[in-house]
Formats: sequence, structure tokens, C-alpha cells
Amino acid sequence: MAGVQRELLGHVGEEGAVEKFVLKSDKVKVELLSLGCIITALETRGRDGQASDIVVGFDHLQGYVNKHPYFGAVIGRVANRIAKGKFILEGKEYQLAINNKPNSLHGGTKGFDKVLWTPEVLPNGVCFFRISPDGEEGYPGKLKVWVTYTLDGGELAINYRAQASKTTLVNLTNHAYFNLAGQGSRDIYDHEVSIEADSYLPVDDNHIPTGEVAAVQGTGFDLRQSVEVGNHLKKFQLDGFDHNFCLKQSAARQFCARVHHPRSGRTLEVYTTQPGVQFYTGNALDGSLTGKGGATYPKHSAFCLETQNWPDAVNKPHFPDVLLRPGEEYNHTTWFRFSAA
Repeated sequence: MAGVQRELLGHVGEEGAVEKFVLKSDKVKVELLSLGCIITALETRGRDGQASDIVVGFDHLQGYVNKHPYFGAVIGRVANRIAKGKFILEGKEYQLAINNKPNSLHGGTKGFDKVLWTPEVLPNGVCFFRISPDGEEGYPGKLKVWVTYTLDGGELAINYRAQASKTTLVNLTNHAYFNLAGQGSRDIYDHEVSIEADSYLPVDDNHIPTGEVAAVQGTGFDLRQSVEVGNHLKKFQLDGFDHNFCLKQSAARQFCARVHHPRSGRTLEVYTTQPGVQFYTGNALDGSLTGKGGATYPKHSAFCLETQNWPDAVNKPHFPDVLLRPGEEYNHTTWFRFSAA
């Protein structure tokens, strides 16, 4: 059973008070903010028994208030990119903010990562709630959203629920950046990764899926067997990954990905009910941000496994449905299991 500690951290402009929550089990310690439901720290032990914080971020609240690459935050209403910020729904064309030229990214100018949520402490976690008003960031319908973090031993679960007053788009994820060697370590090249996906989505120059669902077989995107990140990028002359891997579509919990760091012995396993996972190797990190303990985060210094629906699904009818209709409930869970051996 995990314990939960709660404290006032500070204030954000007119938004109000930001609280910090600490979840602790015998194996993992997680720190969360009511701002953006952000994971600010996640400590696990290596095989030597020493605990290290394995997610990048900031020591102070202001770091998360300032512009940053979504460190640890919940993303919504729609994670990933929507081509040119446009979609047609029930015969009406919608135009969203273009915040990742020429596309809309991660919910727009002020997505779910930048707003305060109302917390409720649970015996082994925290449930964050907010109402996204009709028209927020250009999206139709009022949306009630619950994001619940629970910690059980070495496993952190994140459950996402949403209900809409009108047909709208919903695709929620968490954007934690991991480095299993410990945050602030220079790169992830010695990490070994596998992803349980037979296909992936090729993208154009603007990172929008072309519409093709391509087999991984015989390509640099075949991660079904574990590969060492650095050697794999060199072998296939890849600048990095920022791609959706297509998972089996099932409402049941399914294995998604595994990352192992041989030197520390730490392993992260990801399970989800989502149809996709965006594997991102921190390609846009450039060392310009000063993070925890004075660390800087250069390119490839962390990775993300963002479980989600497929990018730009609203404009690709053959992709899994991204629409939430009145009377329905969006309900997905992702589990991060941490171990060391």
C-alpha cells in the first residue's frame, strides 16, 4: 500500500494554488503537481539498492510555469499533432491554434498541461479533475476529465476518463521523459528497448502520418526484439524516434514496451489499453534548459513512451476512432512497472 503526502507548493498567476503530492511505496516514490497533473520526480532503486530520480524536470515550480517540452505533463484534449490544426466534425470545419508549425500540437496554446486541476487524495493515489469548457482551444463540447494516479508496489497506473456534452475529440496521455540511468545522465544510448508492435506510422516532413500503416519487418522500426538505442540509431542512420507504433486494439491491459538499463539494472515495462504508443527519443532537447540539480538535457538524453490514439486520427478515417460522443465515456489506463535485476 502506498502512502500519500500533500503540501502547498506555490501559486500560479491568477490560476491559484499549486499543490504537490508524494506517493510512496516500498519500491517507488512519485511526486505530482496539481498543475498539469505533472510527474515532477519518480525514484526507483537500481540493483545496488540505491534510489535515483529517473524523470527529467525542474527543481522549482517556475520551471514548469515557463515554456518547456511538456516534461511529465498530462496532454489534452488531443495528444500529438493534428495536420494544419484543421478537422471537420458533423459537417463543420474547426480551426485550432497552430503551435507547432504548420500543425496543432498537444492540445494547443494552453493545453491540459498548463492548467490547474482539482485534486482528491485517495488511499494510494490522487484523482485530478477539471472541466474543459465548450470551445476551449477551439474544441467543441464541454469535457469533464478525470486523471487518476495510483501506486501499487513497483507499478504506477494512470487512468484517464472523460465525458462530453457534444461530439468532440479526446486523446489523453502523459509526457514523462525517462532516463533509467538517472535524470541528468547524458544520453540514453546504452538503454535497451523493445516495443510490441508489428506496424508503425511513417510520417511526412511535418511529422504528420502519411496514412500508411507500414510493417516494421526489415526496417529500423522493428523493435520487437530488444535493441540498444545508440547502436540501433547508427545502424539505421536514424536521427531518433518520434513515431507512433501500432498496438493491438483491445480494451484489455496489454504489454506495450520494455526498456532496460544494463548498468543500473533498472527496467521499465509499459502496459496499456490504448491502440498506440509514441516512442520519442528527445530529439528536440538541445541542452538549453537547466533542470533538476543544475542538469541540462541535450538531444537524446531521455525517452518518452506516450500511450495514445494514433496521431491525426480525426483526419484519417481508417485510423482508430478519436471521437467521444455524448453518453459515452473515454476510459483508458496505462501502467508503468518498475523493477531492477
